[in-house]
Amino acid sequence: MTGNQNPRFVLHEHFSKHHHFDLRFEREGVLKSWAVPKGLPEKSGERRLAIAVEDHPIEYIGFEGTIPEGEYGAGDVKIRDTGTCEPLIWSGDRIEVILHGTKFSGKYVLLRFKKAGEKNWIVLKAKD
Repeated sequence: MTGNQNPRFVLHEHFSKHHHFDLRFEREGVLKSWAVPKGLPEKSGERRLAIAVEDHPIEYIGFEGTIPEGEYGAGDVKIRDTGTCEPLIWSGDRIEVILHGTKFSGKYVLLRFKKAGEKNWIVLKAKD
């Protein structure tokens, strides 16, 4: 990310042992990542579980292909959506961004769901 350019995001569809989606935001030189078992919500007010996973290298933003058997995350990975995002709030327990993707756009909020464990978050589509 350079200058005033908005950071990028990607939503990977991951056909691994358990089919899920991976939401990734470009931030601080890495991709901050969450596994979203049922995909991003498409309607305002819908909520989905999002599980924080390890950061990924920026180069992974354009990855599509097969992770070989025996490696972590083995299976097929496809880009479901990509674009830029405008971070509005980025704190330890709350993240608000406006997505500018080809399939997903608008305001999304991630809230840490402490009662369910440190890595569990809720992602919801907010009213624009």
